[in-house]
Amino acid sequence: MSQFAVELERVTKRFEDFDAVRDISLQIPQGEFFSLLGPSGCGKTTTLRMIAGFEQPSSGEIRLVGEPVQHLPPNRRNVNMVFQNYALFPHLSVFDNVAFSLQVRRRPAAEIRERVAAALSMTRLPGLERRKPSQLSGGQQQRVALARALVNRPAVLLLDEPLGALDQKLRKEMQLELKSLQREVGITFIYVTHDQEEALTMSDRIAVMHKGLVLQVDEPRRIYERPTTRFVADFIGTTNFLQGVLRSVDKELATVEVEGVGNVLAGSYPSLPAGQAVTLAIRPERMSLKAQAGPANRLIGRVREVIFVGDDTLYYVCTDTGIQVMVREQNQTPAAGDRGHQPGQSVTVEWSPMSTSVLID
Repeated sequence: MSQFAVELERVTKRFEDFDAVRDISLQIPQGEFFSLLGPSGCGKTTTLRMIAGFEQPSSGEIRLVGEPVQHLPPNRRNVNMVFQNYALFPHLSVFDNVAFSLQVRRRPAAEIRERVAAALSMTRLPGLERRKPSQLSGGQQQRVALARALVNRPAVLLLDEPLGALDQKLRKEMQLELKSLQREVGITFIYVTHDQEEALTMSDRIAVMHKGLVLQVDEPRRIYERPTTRFVADFIGTTNFLQGVLRSVDKELATVEVEGVGNVLAGSYPSLPAGQAVTLAIRPERMSLKAQAGPANRLIGRVREVIFVGDDTLYYVCTDTGIQVMVREQNQTPAAGDRGHQPGQSVTVEWSPMSTSVLID
């Protein structure tokens, strides 16, 4: 048996003269929570629909547990899909919604009762069997959709933005529940979302997509800390960008000359020749208005704006040459009379070379 639940090998999906998905290859191990993340129109839902069998690839191969399936209809693939609108039957009870596919396949009544009870237990719905979907909250309806998918014991569960209809508070609660459920059942989850925080919270690994391409596949922390392209750095969270020219690489540090700042050291960089124009990426929380211990990059500017956001304060700092960066600092209990940095104040911004990534686009 293959160690991979799903494999895509050079898969392309073309609609007339438009490539929705372009030559992507992925290997998703069994038991992994894997997310396809990107903006609307990037190809993530089309990719999910090809795995499910609702769309056929124009070229390439799709394998489920090692077996090619691109020519099989959806009902012959051992996958189930959960949609954003849940697609529950409004006239059926919770029990009958979950049992529907088993009843269609004419499974014995005792087996249906046992499997439905197990699915409802996993999704924390015991006692609601006789209710109709209209009598449930949004979160409960979402759990019914999950139970209906899990009752078939699929090898892979495909989820197309299933939390999109929930309010923010419930959405965050369901993120934790979904991750806990996935660990409990051990099934491979492939999750489509445009919400960066959602993907970072739940995923074992993330594929960031843009314009039909997979730009980077990695664990959430590395996607955030070590983006490989400007799009990934900009799409995942907030990032400061500085334009410069690569001058040298020495002792695992790259030296980049930034006009108006000087030489900046970076601890993460691709193999590039000297003289290459590059972009530096630094997260706002990695920058500080306080003196850094050890080697540090720095720029001098004036505070243009201060924004209080609860736990943190955002400082927008602008240099005399027009470079602007955002610094995010966690709020501490202030000393008596301490109002922090104020607009117009001259400050030095410092950050570590190891918090600086060199990008080529």
